[in-house]
Amino acid sequence: MTERLTMDGTERPLPLLDEESRPFWEAGREGVLSFVSCNSCMALLHPPAPVCRYCRSGDLGRRSVAGRGVVVGFTINHQQWDPRFPPPYCVATVALEEDPRVRLTTNIVDVEIGELRVGMRVTARFEHRDDVWIPLWAPSGEADAELPEDETAPGDHRRWARPVVKTDRFEEKVAITGIGMSDIGRRLMRPPLSLTVDAVKAAVADAGLELDDIDGLSTYPGSMTAAGMGEGGVSALEDALGIRPTWFNGGMETFGPAGSVIAAMLAVAGGLVRHVVCFRTVWQATFAAQMRAEGAGGATPSGMGRPPGRVPGYSGPYGEGSAAIPLAIRASNHFARYGTTRETLGWIAVTERANAALNPSAIYRDPMTMDDYLSARMITTPFGLYDCDVPADAAVAVVVSAVEAARDLPRTPVLVEAVGTQMTERITWDQSTMTHEPHSLGPSAHLWSRTSLTPDDVDVALLYDGFSFNCLSWLEGLGFCKIGESKDFLDGGRNIARNGGVVALNPHGGQLSAGRTHGMGFVHEAVLQLRGDGGDRQVSGARVAVVTSGGLTPAGVILFRRE
Repeated sequence: MTERLTMDGTERPLPLLDEESRPFWEAGREGVLSFVSCNSCMALLHPPAPVCRYCRSGDLGRRSVAGRGVVVGFTINHQQWDPRFPPPYCVATVALEEDPRVRLTTNIVDVEIGELRVGMRVTARFEHRDDVWIPLWAPSGEADAELPEDETAPGDHRRWARPVVKTDRFEEKVAITGIGMSDIGRRLMRPPLSLTVDAVKAAVADAGLELDDIDGLSTYPGSMTAAGMGEGGVSALEDALGIRPTWFNGGMETFGPAGSVIAAMLAVAGGLVRHVVCFRTVWQATFAAQMRAEGAGGATPSGMGRPPGRVPGYSGPYGEGSAAIPLAIRASNHFARYGTTRETLGWIAVTERANAALNPSAIYRDPMTMDDYLSARMITTPFGLYDCDVPADAAVAVVVSAVEAARDLPRTPVLVEAVGTQMTERITWDQSTMTHEPHSLGPSAHLWSRTSLTPDDVDVALLYDGFSFNCLSWLEGLGFCKIGESKDFLDGGRNIARNGGVVALNPHGGQLSAGRTHGMGFVHEAVLQLRGDGGDRQVSGARVAVVTSGGLTPAGVILFRRE
């Protein structure tokens, strides 16, 4: 491509100014960048904080620095997320020369698309809008820089894994006794709570229980219903079914969407409850259809028009319209460091599609070749259409029971070997891990500190794949191949084949083909496989399965096994 990148004519949203953010957005008036600085260790701190994260001193000031940096990741976005940002345009992460631990989300301008690369040295220029000066970056013309290492480099995160506190682990006290799933599809146009009720009733019946036996409810993300993200949480389900929970849980700050299952395990192991229903409902496909219909009637679809007021934070003005963009930026870093290619990601998508052909509930079941994958329209480089999961309407529920109670139920329970929950990486997207999906490395390392099993013992890997690169990150983070070696490991798809490979990857088709169930669908599939109920897609001799949950958010890992 030879198209030159500019942001001319972009009607970007402006940042919200407050006491903390104002100095950053006004510093461009003087042609500099301004950051909170630690007077003890001289670290620059971004976003601003009341204490230094490195030496924990509270002796802070401000420091102005020249705008010099290096591109540590970028993506060329081709998708129209927001009418104010006509594609193509570049969203990038730039590490500051003065302190590479500080990274800025930005747009790169005044460069041909084909010349943009990870490692390019850039200098800041400022776009004056109203009362703010928005930093953009352009090539400096100097030789490329060596890529700075992450604060939490992708080496052995096990050095941070905290040892097991007790020899009698809580995982030994719990089991999965029931699973249920509602109808799944594109634009079912059903009330989301009705999907939840269907899945919960199915899971309770599958466990051989009655609704009155359920004394706990656990969900993610809680009461949220906006943008098709849920049915209203515990309060909606409790009211609909008349359940009187002894313990309940719901919220976003947990170990990924399936963090509700880990929370339930702790409540059961602690003796507070005996049977907890964990549930997750999405109706994003119907929500999107409703918004399109609303827009066709003359209204502006939610999230697509000019928002009232200004946007908080430090990335809002740059057109980061989807989680695809920050994850694609990380993929570009992995490509530059390790030689990964689009074909590497393609083997994940092609393998999952072949598996989905055997899953009667999968949304996409038609065969897909590598040529089909590579020729699909681009979303945001290096992601094409088939690197992105399929928005769906569905609810999934699982029952977590005390292991002694599980022995009395009709189905053989699926046991829990270990969980991984430790956070070793920063939450803020542009300040976190650049080589992999943030929050895949820490929970992976923590998991193996809680069991004598190893990746060699795992038969089925149910790995979160909101985008194909999520899945690659988990494969490396969990140790199915070494860091940076996924290109060779995934080549040809043999090592992730349903039978005969190193580990069977997402035998139901994953979220790339079976549909986006936000992590809980992986728990459902793990239980099916370990019971031997996978039908045509059953992995032969499956005895151990690992499930990961989370994408660009705090995440969790669960290792299941057959009794």
